[in-house]
Amino acid sequence: MTNQISKQRIVMIVLGLILILSNIEAHKNSKGIPLADPFILCSNGMYYAYGTSSQEGFKVYVSKDLEKWTPGDTPLGNHLVLQKGVDVWGQSDFWAPEVYYINNKYYMFYSANTRICVATSLSPLGPFKQEKVQPIIPDEGCIDHHLFIDDNGKFYIFFVRFNDGNNIWMAEISSDLQQIASKETWKHCISVSQPWENKMGRIIEGPFVLKYNGVYYLTYSANDYRSSDYAVGYATTHDLSAPQWKKSQNNPVLHRPGKLVGTGHHSFFYDTKGNLKIVFHAHKTNTIIHPREMYISDAQFKNDKHTVSLNISPKFKKAIICNTND
Repeated sequence: MTNQISKQRIVMIVLGLILILSNIEAHKNSKGIPLADPFILCSNGMYYAYGTSSQEGFKVYVSKDLEKWTPGDTPLGNHLVLQKGVDVWGQSDFWAPEVYYINNKYYMFYSANTRICVATSLSPLGPFKQEKVQPIIPDEGCIDHHLFIDDNGKFYIFFVRFNDGNNIWMAEISSDLQQIASKETWKHCISVSQPWENKMGRIIEGPFVLKYNGVYYLTYSANDYRSSDYAVGYATTHDLSAPQWKKSQNNPVLHRPGKLVGTGHHSFFYDTKGNLKIVFHAHKTNTIIHPREMYISDAQFKNDKHTVSLNISPKFKKAIICNTND
């Protein structure tokens, strides 16, 4: 009887060691998703991750559960959903794509050559193309666009202008997303003003807007993305027609979680269960910036007496792709 128990224990130990070794081997063969400025679209129960990654355009990674990611099987090939020279404007600096599903069509906002562009597709896998191959703001360098649709149906675009460093502005945009309002109507939102924001350069960028209980939350990243102290903060207002943005005293709300550095240029999305999530990039390691990689964490609005704050969980998950042939 004793010998039988010992054999069972040995078998269990061996099986345990095999499982541990297989997990180690799987981890060796896995790698982070090399997307900076990440954006996740949830469409028809699937998640599509886009971001800055290639001078040839934009790639996509796909997941059913936010756990296992695979390179997208796209018509353009090489996982590209938008490709330089294929009916799109821009020759370099393809940055920060965001994709929205509106009126049975997918719209991709992106920057190239420091100009904001919009391309469309009938599929989240692309190809994204432009009917008129041109930027929507042709006469001024602007980047880091974000589309926000208010409850009243008005469309707004938030973006970065290069005056007094990088700072965030907003403007109305037509419902077909092709015409931005005249510059006389543009509104300044925020510039560098809090001490944590100018550790490296006068840079406020990567806007993303949420609305909760009638309050608008303008989230953003500050410092040069190459700084280990690149981080996320937010400001609030009750009115977009004449906004007076007030920055949170809790800023930064995402800064060096765990052992990560250079965390920022994020976007928010709701998962298939209705939970609010944030996706952001971080430096490759504490000493190596590129390629920046994608991480996901939980976010929530927290009621505290007479105030509501936006909280981001310090517990994050690294987005992993196990196909090392990518």
